[in-house]
Amino acid sequence: MASTDEATGSEGLTSAPEAPGVAPLAPREFARWAWRQLTSMRTALILLFLLALAAVPGSVVPQEAVDSTKAAQWREQHETLAPIYSKLGLFSVYHSAWFSAIYLLLMVSLVGCILPRTKVYWKALRARPPAAPRNLSRLPEHRSFETAATPEEVLAHARTALRGYRIEADGTSLAAERGKLREAGNLLFHLSILIVLVGFAGGSLFGYKGGVIVVTGNTFANSLSQYDDFRPGALFDPAALAPFDFTVTDFDVTFITEGRETGMAHKFSAGLDYRTSPSAEPKHTRISVNHPLTLDGTKVYLISHGYAPHITVRDGTGAIAYSGPVVFLPEDSTFRSFGVVKVPDAQGPKGRTQLGFEGELYPTYAFTDATGPFSAFPDAKNPALSMLAYQGDLGLDAGVPQSVYALDKKGLKPIMRADGSGRPLRIDLMLNQTMTLPEGLGTITFDGMSRFVKLQVSRSPGDYVALGGVVLALLGLLGSLFIRPRRVWVKVRRPDDAPEDGPARRTLVEVAGLDRSAGGDLAGEIDQITTSLETASEKEGS
Repeated sequence: MASTDEATGSEGLTSAPEAPGVAPLAPREFARWAWRQLTSMRTALILLFLLALAAVPGSVVPQEAVDSTKAAQWREQHETLAPIYSKLGLFSVYHSAWFSAIYLLLMVSLVGCILPRTKVYWKALRARPPAAPRNLSRLPEHRSFETAATPEEVLAHARTALRGYRIEADGTSLAAERGKLREAGNLLFHLSILIVLVGFAGGSLFGYKGGVIVVTGNTFANSLSQYDDFRPGALFDPAALAPFDFTVTDFDVTFITEGRETGMAHKFSAGLDYRTSPSAEPKHTRISVNHPLTLDGTKVYLISHGYAPHITVRDGTGAIAYSGPVVFLPEDSTFRSFGVVKVPDAQGPKGRTQLGFEGELYPTYAFTDATGPFSAFPDAKNPALSMLAYQGDLGLDAGVPQSVYALDKKGLKPIMRADGSGRPLRIDLMLNQTMTLPEGLGTITFDGMSRFVKLQVSRSPGDYVALGGVVLALLGLLGSLFIRPRRVWVKVRRPDDAPEDGPARRTLVEVAGLDRSAGGDLAGEIDQITTSLETASEKEGS
Protein backbone atom coordinates (compact mmCIF):
# COMPACT_ATOMS: atom_id res chain seq x y z
CA MET A 1 0.00 0.00 0.00
CA ALA A 2 1.39 3.38 -0.99
CA SER A 3 2.36 5.77 1.76
CA THR A 4 0.45 8.92 2.45
CA ASP A 5 3.18 11.07 0.94
CA GLU A 6 3.17 8.97 -2.25
CA ALA A 7 -0.61 9.10 -2.57
CA THR A 8 -0.74 12.85 -2.20
CA GLY A 9 2.38 13.70 -4.05
CA SER A 10 5.46 15.59 -2.97
CA GLU A 11 3.36 18.42 -1.53
CA GLY A 12 2.11 16.20 1.32
CA LEU A 13 -1.53 16.11 2.43
CA THR A 14 -3.96 17.89 0.21
CA SER A 15 -5.35 20.94 2.01
CA ALA A 16 -9.09 21.54 2.26
CA PRO A 17 -10.50 24.20 -0.07
CA GLU A 18 -10.67 27.63 1.48
CA ALA A 19 -14.06 29.20 2.13
CA PRO A 20 -14.80 32.04 -0.24
CA GLY A 21 -13.98 35.38 1.39
CA VAL A 22 -16.41 38.28 1.73
CA ALA A 23 -15.85 40.86 -0.95
CA PRO A 24 -14.89 44.26 0.44
CA LEU A 25 -17.45 47.02 0.13
CA ALA A 26 -17.02 49.49 -2.66
CA PRO A 27 -16.55 53.12 -1.56
CA ARG A 28 -20.12 53.97 -2.50
CA GLU A 29 -21.53 50.97 -0.67
CA PHE A 30 -19.40 51.72 2.38
CA ALA A 31 -20.61 55.34 2.41
CA ARG A 32 -24.21 54.14 2.21
CA TRP A 33 -23.63 51.68 5.06
CA ALA A 34 -21.96 54.37 7.18
CA TRP A 35 -24.84 56.78 6.53
CA ARG A 36 -27.40 54.17 7.60
CA GLN A 37 -25.47 53.51 10.79
CA LEU A 38 -25.14 57.22 11.57
CA THR A 39 -28.82 57.98 10.94
CA SER A 40 -30.19 55.08 12.94
CA MET A 41 -32.14 55.83 16.10
CA ARG A 42 -29.70 53.74 18.13
CA THR A 43 -26.79 55.93 17.02
CA ALA A 44 -28.75 59.10 17.80
CA LEU A 45 -29.42 57.86 21.33
CA ILE A 46 -25.76 56.91 21.80
CA LEU A 47 -24.63 60.34 20.60
CA LEU A 48 -27.16 62.05 22.89
CA PHE A 49 -25.77 60.07 25.82
CA LEU A 50 -22.20 60.95 24.80
CA LEU A 51 -23.13 64.64 24.59
CA ALA A 52 -24.52 64.54 28.13
CA LEU A 53 -21.43 62.65 29.30
CA ALA A 54 -19.11 65.13 27.55
CA ALA A 55 -20.77 68.01 29.38
CA VAL A 56 -19.80 66.58 32.78
CA PRO A 57 -16.21 67.95 32.71
CA GLY A 58 -17.68 71.39 31.99
CA SER A 59 -19.44 71.23 35.37
CA VAL A 60 -16.44 69.85 37.29
CA VAL A 61 -13.44 71.64 35.79
CA PRO A 62 -13.39 75.48 35.94
CA GLN A 63 -14.19 76.87 32.50
CA GLU A 64 -12.31 79.77 30.95
CA ALA A 65 -15.51 81.18 29.49
CA VAL A 66 -17.25 81.24 32.87
CA ASP A 67 -14.51 82.16 35.34
CA SER A 68 -11.02 82.57 33.91
CA THR A 69 -9.64 83.55 37.33
CA LYS A 70 -10.79 80.32 38.95
CA ALA A 71 -9.42 78.37 35.99
CA ALA A 72 -6.02 80.06 36.44
CA GLN A 73 -6.05 79.23 40.15
CA TRP A 74 -6.88 75.62 39.36
CA ARG A 75 -3.90 75.45 37.00
CA GLU A 76 -1.58 76.77 39.69
CA GLN A 77 -2.87 74.26 42.23
CA HIS A 78 -2.65 71.25 39.87
CA GLU A 79 0.60 71.68 37.97
CA THR A 80 0.70 68.02 36.86
CA LEU A 81 -2.87 67.73 35.59
CA ALA A 82 -3.15 71.22 34.10
CA PRO A 83 -1.11 70.53 30.91
CA ILE A 84 -3.07 67.31 30.30
CA TYR A 85 -6.39 69.05 30.81
CA SER A 86 -5.31 71.87 28.50
CA LYS A 87 -4.44 69.44 25.69
CA LEU A 88 -7.80 67.70 26.15
CA GLY A 89 -9.61 71.03 26.09
CA LEU A 90 -11.20 70.48 29.50
CA PHE A 91 -10.84 74.14 30.45
CA SER A 92 -13.04 75.05 27.49
CA VAL A 93 -15.16 71.95 27.00
CA TYR A 94 -17.93 73.52 24.94
CA HIS A 95 -15.46 75.00 22.44
CA SER A 96 -13.31 71.86 22.10
CA ALA A 97 -13.05 69.95 18.84
CA TRP A 98 -14.28 66.66 20.32
CA PHE A 99 -17.38 68.24 21.87
CA SER A 100 -18.16 70.01 18.59
CA ALA A 101 -17.74 66.72 16.72
CA ILE A 102 -20.27 64.96 18.96
CA TYR A 103 -22.60 67.96 18.63
CA LEU A 104 -22.47 68.00 14.82
CA LEU A 105 -22.76 64.21 14.50
CA LEU A 106 -25.84 64.26 16.72
CA MET A 107 -27.44 66.97 14.57
CA VAL A 108 -26.73 65.04 11.37
CA SER A 109 -28.02 61.83 12.94
CA LEU A 110 -31.24 63.49 14.06
CA VAL A 111 -31.85 64.99 10.63
CA GLY A 112 -31.20 61.60 9.05
CA CYS A 113 -33.67 60.01 11.49
CA ILE A 114 -36.41 62.61 11.22
CA LEU A 115 -36.67 63.09 7.45
CA PRO A 116 -37.29 59.43 6.44
CA ARG A 117 -39.67 58.89 9.36
CA THR A 118 -41.58 62.05 8.44
CA LYS A 119 -42.00 60.78 4.89
CA VAL A 120 -43.30 57.42 6.10
CA TYR A 121 -45.58 59.12 8.61
CA TRP A 122 -47.02 61.43 5.97
CA LYS A 123 -47.99 58.44 3.86
CA ALA A 124 -49.49 56.68 6.87
CA LEU A 125 -51.40 59.83 7.84
CA ARG A 126 -53.09 59.98 4.47
CA ALA A 127 -53.84 56.25 4.35
CA ARG A 128 -57.39 55.09 5.00
CA PRO A 129 -58.24 52.81 7.92
CA PRO A 130 -57.82 49.16 6.86
CA ALA A 131 -60.90 47.14 6.07
CA ALA A 132 -62.36 44.84 8.70
CA PRO A 133 -60.65 41.42 8.94
CA ARG A 134 -62.67 38.42 7.83
CA ASN A 135 -62.76 36.89 11.32
CA LEU A 136 -63.10 39.57 13.99
CA SER A 137 -63.21 37.02 16.80
CA ARG A 138 -59.47 36.47 16.47
CA LEU A 139 -58.68 40.01 17.56
CA PRO A 140 -57.62 40.71 21.18
CA GLU A 141 -60.96 42.29 22.11
CA HIS A 142 -64.18 41.07 20.47
CA ARG A 143 -67.85 41.61 21.36
CA SER A 144 -71.07 40.64 19.57
CA PHE A 145 -74.80 40.99 20.09
CA GLU A 146 -78.02 40.71 18.15
CA THR A 147 -80.54 43.48 17.64
CA ALA A 148 -83.77 44.10 15.85
CA ALA A 149 -82.36 47.22 14.18
CA THR A 150 -81.38 47.09 10.53
CA PRO A 151 -77.69 47.00 9.49
CA GLU A 152 -77.98 50.52 8.16
CA GLU A 153 -79.34 51.78 11.47
CA VAL A 154 -76.58 50.02 13.42
CA LEU A 155 -73.84 51.50 11.23
CA ALA A 156 -75.38 54.95 11.64
CA HIS A 157 -75.27 54.55 15.42
CA ALA A 158 -71.69 53.27 15.13
CA ARG A 159 -70.62 56.50 13.47
CA THR A 160 -71.99 58.41 16.45
CA ALA A 161 -70.37 56.05 18.98
CA LEU A 162 -67.01 56.34 17.22
CA ARG A 163 -66.92 60.12 17.15
CA GLY A 164 -63.29 61.23 17.18
CA TYR A 165 -62.21 58.31 15.02
CA ARG A 166 -61.36 58.46 11.36
CA ILE A 167 -64.04 56.28 9.79
CA GLU A 168 -64.21 54.31 6.55
CA ALA A 169 -67.38 52.33 5.64
CA ASP A 170 -67.93 49.73 2.94
CA GLY A 171 -71.63 48.85 3.33
CA THR A 172 -71.59 45.97 5.81
CA SER A 173 -68.71 47.07 8.02
CA LEU A 174 -67.15 50.15 9.41
CA ALA A 175 -63.43 50.67 10.06
CA ALA A 176 -62.32 53.36 12.49
CA GLU A 177 -58.85 54.52 13.49
CA ARG A 178 -57.44 57.14 15.81
CA GLY A 179 -54.17 58.02 17.56
CA LYS A 180 -52.04 58.72 14.53
CA LEU A 181 -50.80 61.86 16.27
CA ARG A 182 -48.79 59.64 18.61
CA GLU A 183 -46.14 59.26 15.92
CA ALA A 184 -46.34 63.02 15.37
CA GLY A 185 -45.48 63.40 19.07
CA ASN A 186 -42.45 61.16 18.62
CA LEU A 187 -41.31 63.12 15.59
CA LEU A 188 -41.95 66.41 17.38
CA PHE A 189 -39.86 65.25 20.33
CA HIS A 190 -36.90 64.36 18.10
CA LEU A 191 -37.34 67.57 16.11
CA SER A 192 -37.34 69.56 19.36
CA ILE A 193 -33.93 68.12 20.31
CA LEU A 194 -32.62 69.36 16.98
CA ILE A 195 -34.19 72.79 17.60
CA VAL A 196 -32.56 72.99 21.04
CA LEU A 197 -29.18 72.10 19.53
CA VAL A 198 -29.63 74.74 16.82
CA GLY A 199 -30.60 77.29 19.47
CA PHE A 200 -27.51 76.61 21.54
CA ALA A 201 -25.33 76.64 18.43
CA GLY A 202 -26.80 79.97 17.31
CA GLY A 203 -26.21 81.45 20.75
CA SER A 204 -22.60 80.28 20.71
CA LEU A 205 -21.96 81.63 17.21
CA PHE A 206 -23.69 85.01 17.44
CA GLY A 207 -23.52 85.68 21.18
CA TYR A 208 -20.82 86.33 23.74
CA LYS A 209 -19.93 85.86 27.39
CA GLY A 210 -17.83 88.19 29.45
CA GLY A 211 -16.72 88.34 33.05
CA VAL A 212 -16.00 91.40 35.12
CA ILE A 213 -15.30 92.14 38.77
CA VAL A 214 -16.78 95.42 40.00
CA VAL A 215 -16.14 96.91 43.41
CA THR A 216 -19.16 98.47 45.07
CA GLY A 217 -19.38 102.12 44.13
CA ASN A 218 -17.66 101.61 40.76
CA THR A 219 -19.22 101.76 37.31
CA PHE A 220 -19.09 99.32 34.40
CA ALA A 221 -19.72 100.37 30.79
CA ASN A 222 -20.47 97.67 28.23
CA SER A 223 -17.37 97.95 26.05
CA LEU A 224 -14.62 95.44 25.28
CA SER A 225 -12.00 97.32 27.29
CA GLN A 226 -14.07 97.02 30.47
CA TYR A 227 -14.15 93.21 30.60
CA ASP A 228 -11.71 91.11 32.59
CA ASP A 229 -12.31 88.24 30.17
CA PHE A 230 -14.41 88.20 27.01
CA ARG A 231 -15.45 85.19 24.89
CA PRO A 232 -17.18 86.22 21.64
CA GLY A 233 -18.89 83.79 19.29
CA ALA A 234 -17.30 83.04 15.94
CA LEU A 235 -19.83 85.27 14.13
CA PHE A 236 -20.23 87.90 16.83
CA ASP A 237 -19.99 91.54 15.77
CA PRO A 238 -18.46 93.79 18.49
CA ALA A 239 -20.61 96.63 17.17
CA ALA A 240 -23.62 94.71 18.49
CA LEU A 241 -22.68 95.44 22.11
CA ALA A 242 -25.61 97.21 23.76
CA PRO A 243 -24.61 100.72 24.98
CA PHE A 244 -25.61 100.30 28.62
CA ASP A 245 -23.73 100.97 31.85
CA PHE A 246 -24.38 100.38 35.52
CA THR A 247 -22.99 101.25 38.93
CA VAL A 248 -22.85 98.69 41.72
CA THR A 249 -24.36 100.68 44.55
CA ASP A 250 -24.28 98.08 47.32
CA PHE A 251 -23.98 94.43 48.14
CA ASP A 252 -26.01 92.57 50.75
CA VAL A 253 -25.18 89.10 52.07
CA THR A 254 -26.50 87.03 54.96
CA PHE A 255 -24.32 84.28 56.45
CA ILE A 256 -25.64 81.34 58.43
CA THR A 257 -24.43 81.59 62.03
CA GLU A 258 -25.76 78.36 63.53
CA GLY A 259 -25.78 74.64 62.76
CA ARG A 260 -23.64 72.54 60.49
CA GLU A 261 -23.85 75.11 57.68
CA THR A 262 -22.37 77.92 59.75
CA GLY A 263 -20.46 80.34 57.55
CA MET A 264 -22.33 79.60 54.32
CA ALA A 265 -23.98 82.47 52.48
CA HIS A 266 -27.73 82.13 52.94
CA LYS A 267 -28.52 84.68 50.23
CA PHE A 268 -26.84 87.61 48.58
CA SER A 269 -27.81 90.34 46.16
CA ALA A 270 -26.35 93.45 44.58
CA GLY A 271 -27.95 96.81 43.89
CA LEU A 272 -27.43 98.33 40.43
CA ASP A 273 -28.13 101.77 39.04
CA TYR A 274 -28.28 101.15 35.29
CA ARG A 275 -28.83 103.11 32.09
CA THR A 276 -29.73 101.67 28.70
CA SER A 277 -27.92 104.52 26.95
CA PRO A 278 -25.66 107.40 27.99
CA SER A 279 -28.56 109.87 27.72
CA ALA A 280 -31.13 107.71 29.59
CA GLU A 281 -32.20 108.30 33.16
CA PRO A 282 -30.70 105.80 35.62
CA LYS A 283 -32.95 103.15 37.14
CA HIS A 284 -32.34 101.02 40.20
CA THR A 285 -32.71 97.26 40.52
CA ARG A 286 -31.36 94.33 42.52
CA ILE A 287 -29.89 91.18 41.07
CA SER A 288 -29.25 87.87 42.76
CA VAL A 289 -28.45 84.30 41.83
CA ASN A 290 -30.85 83.14 39.06
CA HIS A 291 -32.40 86.63 38.92
CA PRO A 292 -30.30 88.57 36.37
CA LEU A 293 -30.76 92.02 34.93
CA THR A 294 -31.84 91.97 31.26
CA LEU A 295 -30.91 94.92 29.06
CA ASP A 296 -31.63 94.86 25.32
CA GLY A 297 -31.29 91.09 25.20
CA THR A 298 -28.11 91.10 27.29
CA LYS A 299 -28.22 89.50 30.74
CA VAL A 300 -26.13 90.46 33.75
CA TYR A 301 -25.72 87.57 36.20
CA LEU A 302 -24.40 87.76 39.75
CA ILE A 303 -21.88 84.91 40.01
CA SER A 304 -19.89 85.43 43.21
CA HIS A 305 -18.52 88.04 45.59
CA GLY A 306 -15.56 88.87 47.78
CA TYR A 307 -13.59 91.62 49.49
CA ALA A 308 -11.50 94.51 48.22
CA PRO A 309 -9.39 96.04 51.04
CA HIS A 310 -8.50 99.70 50.64
CA ILE A 311 -4.72 100.07 50.65
CA THR A 312 -2.65 103.24 50.52
CA VAL A 313 1.07 103.15 49.71
CA ARG A 314 3.15 106.27 50.26
CA ASP A 315 6.65 106.36 48.82
CA GLY A 316 9.84 107.63 50.44
CA THR A 317 8.89 111.25 49.73
CA GLY A 318 5.55 110.92 51.52
CA ALA A 319 3.57 111.18 48.27
CA ILE A 320 0.74 108.76 47.60
CA ALA A 321 2.03 106.25 45.08
CA TYR A 322 -1.06 104.04 45.19
CA SER A 323 -4.44 104.28 46.88
CA GLY A 324 -7.70 102.44 46.36
CA PRO A 325 -9.53 99.12 46.71
CA VAL A 326 -7.66 95.97 45.68
CA VAL A 327 -9.57 92.86 44.71
CA PHE A 328 -8.57 89.82 46.77
CA LEU A 329 -9.88 86.53 45.39
CA PRO A 330 -11.49 84.10 47.85
CA GLU A 331 -9.67 80.80 48.33
CA ASP A 332 -11.99 78.92 50.70
CA SER A 333 -15.43 79.02 52.30
CA THR A 334 -14.25 81.38 55.05
CA PHE A 335 -13.25 83.91 52.36
CA ARG A 336 -9.55 83.78 53.15
CA SER A 337 -8.47 85.68 50.06
CA PHE A 338 -5.34 86.22 48.00
CA GLY A 339 -4.35 89.43 46.24
CA VAL A 340 -1.50 91.56 44.98
CA VAL A 341 -0.69 95.28 44.93
CA LYS A 342 1.51 96.73 42.19
CA VAL A 343 3.10 100.16 42.69
CA PRO A 344 5.06 101.03 39.53
CA ASP A 345 5.79 104.71 40.27
CA ALA A 346 7.18 105.03 43.79
CA GLN A 347 10.12 107.28 44.69
CA GLY A 348 12.76 105.88 46.98
CA PRO A 349 16.15 106.99 48.27
CA LYS A 350 17.71 105.98 44.97
CA GLY A 351 15.07 107.49 42.73
CA ARG A 352 12.17 105.76 41.02
CA THR A 353 11.51 102.25 42.22
CA GLN A 354 8.75 99.70 41.75
CA LEU A 355 7.10 97.95 44.67
CA GLY A 356 5.01 94.81 44.78
CA PHE A 357 3.01 93.23 47.58
CA GLU A 358 1.25 89.87 47.70
CA GLY A 359 -0.50 88.14 50.53
CA GLU A 360 -3.75 87.18 52.15
CA LEU A 361 -6.78 88.86 53.63
CA TYR A 362 -8.52 87.33 56.65
CA PRO A 363 -12.06 88.76 57.02
CA THR A 364 -12.32 87.49 60.61
CA TYR A 365 -8.73 87.08 61.75
CA ALA A 366 -7.87 84.23 64.14
CA PHE A 367 -4.66 82.47 65.09
CA THR A 368 -3.62 79.23 66.74
CA ASP A 369 -0.19 77.64 67.13
CA ALA A 370 -1.41 74.56 65.26
CA THR A 371 -2.91 76.29 62.23
CA GLY A 372 -1.30 79.70 62.14
CA PRO A 373 -3.44 82.62 60.89
CA PHE A 374 -6.84 81.81 59.43
CA SER A 375 -10.28 83.32 58.95
CA ALA A 376 -12.79 82.07 61.49
CA PHE A 377 -15.86 83.44 59.66
CA PRO A 378 -16.54 84.76 56.13
CA ASP A 379 -18.03 88.05 57.30
CA ALA A 380 -15.68 91.01 57.88
CA LYS A 381 -15.80 91.04 61.68
CA ASN A 382 -12.06 91.43 62.34
CA PRO A 383 -10.23 91.98 59.02
CA ALA A 384 -6.48 91.65 58.77
CA LEU A 385 -3.84 91.69 56.00
CA SER A 386 -0.67 89.63 55.86
CA MET A 387 1.63 90.32 52.89
CA LEU A 388 5.20 90.04 51.67
CA ALA A 389 6.88 93.06 50.08
CA TYR A 390 9.13 93.17 46.98
CA GLN A 391 11.04 95.79 45.04
CA GLY A 392 12.63 95.80 41.62
CA ASP A 393 11.09 95.46 38.17
CA LEU A 394 7.39 94.51 37.99
CA GLY A 395 7.75 93.69 34.29
CA LEU A 396 5.07 96.16 33.29
CA ASP A 397 7.33 97.96 30.83
CA ALA A 398 7.92 94.83 28.72
CA GLY A 399 4.58 95.21 26.95
CA VAL A 400 3.49 91.68 27.88
CA PRO A 401 -0.05 91.55 29.32
CA GLN A 402 -0.12 90.63 33.00
CA SER A 403 -2.84 89.41 35.29
CA VAL A 404 -3.79 91.92 37.96
CA TYR A 405 -4.21 88.98 40.32
CA ALA A 406 -0.64 87.67 40.03
CA LEU A 407 2.79 89.15 40.74
CA ASP A 408 5.60 88.44 38.30
CA LYS A 409 8.61 88.07 40.61
CA LYS A 410 11.28 87.46 37.95
CA GLY A 411 12.64 90.98 38.28
CA LEU A 412 11.78 91.45 41.95
CA LYS A 413 13.60 90.71 45.18
CA PRO A 414 12.09 90.50 48.66
CA ILE A 415 12.39 93.48 50.97
CA MET A 416 14.23 92.31 54.07
CA ARG A 417 13.44 93.19 57.64
CA ALA A 418 15.33 96.18 59.13
CA ASP A 419 16.55 94.20 62.16
CA GLY A 420 19.35 92.56 60.17
CA SER A 421 17.91 89.05 60.61
CA GLY A 422 18.04 88.43 56.87
CA ARG A 423 14.38 87.40 56.82
CA PRO A 424 11.84 88.76 54.32
CA LEU A 425 9.62 91.53 55.59
CA ARG A 426 6.09 90.41 56.43
CA ILE A 427 3.48 93.12 56.64
CA ASP A 428 0.76 92.32 59.17
CA LEU A 429 -1.94 94.98 59.37
CA MET A 430 -5.24 95.21 61.16
CA LEU A 431 -7.84 97.68 59.94
CA ASN A 432 -6.64 101.34 60.02
CA GLN A 433 -3.05 100.34 60.82
CA THR A 434 0.10 101.61 59.05
CA MET A 435 3.53 100.01 58.70
CA THR A 436 6.73 101.79 57.75
CA LEU A 437 8.80 100.06 55.07
CA PRO A 438 12.57 99.75 55.65
CA GLU A 439 15.26 101.48 53.58
CA GLY A 440 13.16 104.64 53.38
CA LEU A 441 10.73 103.09 50.89
CA GLY A 442 7.66 104.65 52.49
CA THR A 443 4.61 103.29 54.31
CA ILE A 444 1.61 101.05 53.65
CA THR A 445 -1.80 101.51 55.29
CA PHE A 446 -4.86 99.28 55.55
CA ASP A 447 -7.57 101.95 55.22
CA GLY A 448 -10.84 100.09 54.96
CA MET A 449 -12.92 97.37 53.27
CA SER A 450 -15.28 97.22 50.31
CA ARG A 451 -17.03 94.32 48.68
CA PHE A 452 -16.83 93.33 45.06
CA VAL A 453 -19.14 91.30 42.85
CA LYS A 454 -18.20 88.92 40.07
CA LEU A 455 -20.63 89.45 37.18
CA GLN A 456 -21.19 87.53 33.98
CA VAL A 457 -22.50 89.59 31.09
CA SER A 458 -23.79 87.46 28.25
CA ARG A 459 -25.95 87.60 25.18
CA SER A 460 -27.32 84.44 23.59
CA PRO A 461 -29.65 85.09 20.63
CA GLY A 462 -30.61 81.41 20.50
CA ASP A 463 -32.14 81.26 23.98
CA TYR A 464 -35.70 81.66 22.78
CA VAL A 465 -35.14 79.12 20.02
CA ALA A 466 -33.85 76.65 22.61
CA LEU A 467 -36.79 77.49 24.90
CA GLY A 468 -39.21 76.86 22.05
CA GLY A 469 -37.49 73.52 21.46
CA VAL A 470 -37.96 72.57 25.10
CA VAL A 471 -41.67 73.46 24.95
CA LEU A 472 -42.08 71.38 21.78
CA ALA A 473 -40.24 68.52 23.46
CA LEU A 474 -42.74 68.55 26.33
CA LEU A 475 -45.67 68.64 23.91
CA GLY A 476 -44.21 65.81 21.86
CA LEU A 477 -43.49 63.77 24.97
CA LEU A 478 -47.03 64.26 26.27
CA GLY A 479 -48.41 63.23 22.89
CA SER A 480 -46.29 60.10 22.68
CA LEU A 481 -47.24 59.12 26.25
CA PHE A 482 -50.99 59.78 26.30
CA ILE A 483 -52.17 59.35 22.72
CA ARG A 484 -53.17 55.73 22.10
CA PRO A 485 -53.19 54.56 18.46
CA ARG A 486 -56.19 52.26 18.16
CA ARG A 487 -58.33 50.58 15.52
CA VAL A 488 -61.96 49.54 15.91
CA TRP A 489 -64.17 47.61 13.49
CA VAL A 490 -67.93 47.22 13.50
CA LYS A 491 -69.39 44.53 11.24
CA VAL A 492 -73.10 43.82 10.72
CA ARG A 493 -74.75 40.80 9.08
CA ARG A 494 -77.83 38.67 9.22
CA PRO A 495 -77.42 35.39 11.20
CA ASP A 496 -77.50 32.29 9.05
CA ASP A 497 -80.64 31.02 10.79
CA ALA A 498 -82.56 34.32 10.69
CA PRO A 499 -85.79 34.38 8.58
CA GLU A 500 -85.81 36.43 5.44
CA ASP A 501 -88.68 38.61 6.60
CA GLY A 502 -91.05 39.14 9.47
CA PRO A 503 -90.75 40.62 12.95
CA ALA A 504 -88.27 37.93 14.08
CA ARG A 505 -85.64 39.14 11.66
CA ARG A 506 -82.44 40.03 13.62
CA THR A 507 -79.02 41.68 12.89
CA LEU A 508 -75.77 40.30 14.27
CA VAL A 509 -73.38 43.06 15.31
CA GLU A 510 -69.67 42.41 15.92
CA VAL A 511 -67.35 44.95 17.53
CA ALA A 512 -63.60 44.32 17.74
CA GLY A 513 -60.56 46.43 18.52
CA LEU A 514 -56.81 46.41 18.22
CA ASP A 515 -54.54 48.51 20.44
CA ARG A 516 -51.33 49.47 18.68
CA SER A 517 -49.58 50.51 21.89
CA ALA A 518 -49.18 48.91 25.28
CA GLY A 519 -50.85 50.12 28.44
CA GLY A 520 -54.20 51.25 27.07
CA ASP A 521 -57.61 50.18 28.37
CA LEU A 522 -58.80 48.64 25.11
CA ALA A 523 -61.30 46.28 26.77
CA GLY A 524 -63.01 49.14 28.59
CA GLU A 525 -63.36 51.20 25.41
CA ILE A 526 -64.73 48.26 23.39
CA ASP A 527 -67.23 47.57 26.19
CA GLN A 528 -68.28 51.20 26.14
CA ILE A 529 -68.72 51.27 22.35
CA THR A 530 -70.64 47.97 22.42
CA THR A 531 -72.96 49.14 25.20
CA SER A 532 -73.64 52.41 23.37
CA LEU A 533 -74.42 50.58 20.14
CA GLU A 534 -76.61 48.00 21.84
CA THR A 535 -78.62 50.64 23.72
CA ALA A 536 -79.15 52.81 20.65
CA SER A 537 -80.03 49.82 18.46
CA GLU A 538 -82.57 48.46 20.94
CA LYS A 539 -84.30 51.84 21.06
CA GLU A 540 -84.34 51.91 17.26
CA GLY A 541 -85.60 48.33 17.01
CA SER A 542 -88.38 48.88 19.51
